[in-house]
Amino acid sequence: MPDLEYIRGEIDRMRVQVGRQRREILTLQRAGISTAAAEALLDRMLEKIDGLCAQRDQLKKELPKPKPKALGGRSW
Repeated sequence: MPDLEYIRGEIDRMRVQVGRQRREILTLQRAGISTAAAEALLDRMLEKIDGLCAQRDQLKKELPKPKPKALGGRSW
């Protein structure tokens, strides 16, 4: 199972790809070319990001909770 940092990196990478895909769709629309296939790909990419975010949230829940520390408090 991938670790939390890998999933976070994958989410960031996918978000960059979504931005590129959106710009490409705008370019195609300006040129008057059909964007149905590009929009379908964008939907699949967004669904994958949603799945990765759910995985990330699940992994975050499984992490041990840090013990709260008092500000300026003693450690003994």
